[in-house]
Amino acid sequence: MIHIPRWKVILILLSCVLGVFYVAPNFVGEQNRMWMQANLPAFLPTNAVNLGLDLQGGSYLMLKVDSDAVLTDHAENLTQALRPELRKAKIGYTRLAPVANGVRISLRNTADAEAARKIIRDLEGSDMEVLTSEDGVIEARLTQSAIDRIRDQTIGQSIEIVRRRVDETGTREPTIQRQGEDRIVLQLPGVDDPQRMKELIGTTAKLGFHLLSEGGPASGTKTLPMADPDRLGSKIAVERRPIITGDMLDSASFCQSQTGEPAVCFRFNGIGTRRFCDITRENVGKPFAIVLDEKVLSAPNIREPICGGSGQISGSFTVKDANDLALLLRAGALPAPLDVVEERTVGPSLGSDSVEAGKIAGLAAIGIVAVFILLTYGPLFGGFAAAALILNIIFIFALLSGLGATLTLPGIAGIILTIGMAVDANVLIFERIREETRNGRSLISAIDSGYARAMATIMDSNATTLIAAVILFMLGSGPVKGFAVALTIGIITSVYSALTVTRLMVVTWFHTRKPRTLPI
Repeated sequence: MIHIPRWKVILILLSCVLGVFYVAPNFVGEQNRMWMQANLPAFLPTNAVNLGLDLQGGSYLMLKVDSDAVLTDHAENLTQALRPELRKAKIGYTRLAPVANGVRISLRNTADAEAARKIIRDLEGSDMEVLTSEDGVIEARLTQSAIDRIRDQTIGQSIEIVRRRVDETGTREPTIQRQGEDRIVLQLPGVDDPQRMKELIGTTAKLGFHLLSEGGPASGTKTLPMADPDRLGSKIAVERRPIITGDMLDSASFCQSQTGEPAVCFRFNGIGTRRFCDITRENVGKPFAIVLDEKVLSAPNIREPICGGSGQISGSFTVKDANDLALLLRAGALPAPLDVVEERTVGPSLGSDSVEAGKIAGLAAIGIVAVFILLTYGPLFGGFAAAALILNIIFIFALLSGLGATLTLPGIAGIILTIGMAVDANVLIFERIREETRNGRSLISAIDSGYARAMATIMDSNATTLIAAVILFMLGSGPVKGFAVALTIGIITSVYSALTVTRLMVVTWFHTRKPRTLPI
């Protein structure tokens, strides 16, 4: 006797109701959806399917991460860290300079080689490969595993900083992902000013507070140009190591200086507050420089200890410049420079045309498949399959909405492919039922056997397609991933609708009408 437990019936009906609720926000319009998000309880679905760059229009940028710059900085920092350590150990050298991925030391006395190697190992651990020549020259270079780790960390940090900067601009549903060894793909739906985005994303925003060199350019100092356009050509010698870095900032925001000019107000975190207080107390009357990306924004004198933990950066800023600088400081500095290697802009009209073309293709696919299934299996069982097909589409868009997924043009292609495949399971089930009745089984036994025996075939056929979709997602790029996501969701929902929803329809029809023959 075919029977579906009451709890299963309730769950199936509940899933259908939830599917309708989750898909409904896609049809209420943007303003009504914003009202729903502001006024409805949090547990009610209010999100719609996010349209990708190719459907909404916007900007596409491919960025290259210059991780070699990070390795160069690492070598420079190691060189600066070795100087005081070698002096402390009274190890004489004739030359100490950074080289590719490391440092080279020319010792005065070859007997000091082991002590110098120990200092390097204490500073860098097992990350350095240290080689010593017979003439007392030591070369310490990063191992390949350390280089790979630094490059991976640089890419990961860059993606996170880019994400923060994009989020600060209010851009909705950006796509930011790694591609290859040193590329970041950035898709910004709805962005109509790609030049500003390139400026915000491409700016390293490496902030530092440096004491000025009292004796002019010398070892341990560097000469930097002034950023003020009224002082172009002017340069200042500053200590190479900053006393405070941008990662010690707790907040930054636009403000106005005492003269009413645009400025950036900032506040240090606890560590930065204490350090800045100690350093300004020790250097009252001396100047210090505020440096951004190797340019001096300003170089004021320290008139008194600054222990409040807050300050102000002023200069020749416009309101836009000050707001952008505050945004960059809040998001943090990039670990490495980013270069734009590819740029595309998709107009909103092209995106809307793609949406309309996708709608027409989807409706045509649903209509043709529904007509085919109705002609093949009649109005009753064909109607069951057509109803399950419509519910399947509802489930797909409900899941896309609930997961906050982004729908792209390849994603629409995946959904349309799913529409064509969705009736396969019902075809297998109905053909099995018809075959069982031809073999002399009763209708009730044929229905029960049809669903039971077709399940293994349905699962096998969809599992192979699911494996292909997972591989596409793992190995593909952005458009291919969109196709794979839509196809995966479609496979899951089509199997569910065929094995549960249509089964509930058939069982309900059988118990209600109690037929004696199969109306296929």
